[in-house]
Amino acid sequence: MQRFSPLLVLCIAAFFLMIGVGMIVSLLPQKVFAATGSLESVGLIASVFALAYFVAQLPVGMLADRFGAKRLLVAGYTLCGLAGLVFLAAQDAGAVFAGRLIQGIGEAPIWALGPAALSVAYSHQKGRVIGIYNATIHAGLTVGPLATLVIAADARATVPFALFAGLCLAAAVFLAVFLRRAQPVPSSTTASNPLASLKTALATRSAGTVLAGVFLYGAGYGVFISVLPVTMTLNNGFNPSTVAILFTLFYAGISLSQIVAGPLSDRIGRWRVMIAGMAAAALGFALLPFVPGLIAFGPLAFASLGLGVYCVASIAALADAVPDHARGTVSGAYYLFWGFGYFAGPMAVGALAADWSVYAYLALSAAMAAQVAVSAVVRSQR
Repeated sequence: MQRFSPLLVLCIAAFFLMIGVGMIVSLLPQKVFAATGSLESVGLIASVFALAYFVAQLPVGMLADRFGAKRLLVAGYTLCGLAGLVFLAAQDAGAVFAGRLIQGIGEAPIWALGPAALSVAYSHQKGRVIGIYNATIHAGLTVGPLATLVIAADARATVPFALFAGLCLAAAVFLAVFLRRAQPVPSSTTASNPLASLKTALATRSAGTVLAGVFLYGAGYGVFISVLPVTMTLNNGFNPSTVAILFTLFYAGISLSQIVAGPLSDRIGRWRVMIAGMAAAALGFALLPFVPGLIAFGPLAFASLGLGVYCVASIAALADAVPDHARGTVSGAYYLFWGFGYFAGPMAVGALAADWSVYAYLALSAAMAAQVAVSAVVRSQR
């Protein structure tokens, strides 16, 4: 029953989950905005998720390094199924936020431990396999909004959330049955304390620069799925169907870019790919406030492609910096910074966008441009 490769099993489970996430992600901002009428409240959809998500990251990574990833992955998918049931029963914004809290804890091992396990199992092809895994995640997120469009309008308040719960629980069972129980064998006494390896790796300027970019990647990602759809509705005339297409194209851009950028970073180096990705994201967010209507899909494409490129190269860069026994912990640190950006970015941009939408996205772009400049300097000194 465990004859399938780890890459195949992890990708299938993640695809199930993310189809469900894609089905509900375009509905949650509309649900909260209808209940509160506040862009800042909409930003909390991402921020509440991120709060639970980034608090869970380091404990999840350390537990995986000690006990193996399988149990934590199964538990994560199960918690996501529970979150779907909470969304299904939610009657107000508070219940939605409670569901996002549970979902954040559940998704922590899925995003972090999948790449960590793969970087150990496929040590010479980290960029390629992590790119495939993350691309599969975003392929599921691409399919999800399209699936929502074929559901009758009067059923969209319930059916997507029920399907999300069912897909998550199915993925948990699939992993429990088919994923091989594998755990890195510690090679020295330092393996019992992966934090020591993590501290050594992160005490460098290059690692700090990568993690600053990870924070901005998280901020851009959170803005894309919370504040930005409402901004596009108010300023560019987007409707619910157009918003669903926005999510589809966003996830498709991230998915496709990682399939290309992962192997490319294996060949030409992580830093060149990271710099190119962040530069593209900065350009997209800078142009966004100045284009009308559906033309906004152009800069949005640049931003999504850039975020995907930075994602896969930066995950592989940090995995390169630590031994196998600390891969779970460093992956947890990665998504800790990503989650912090995902938490803070939408709140900051949502607050600015309420009155000065142009400056909100320009500020995000400027921060990304500064990170590109610092990365170029650090790379030149390596």
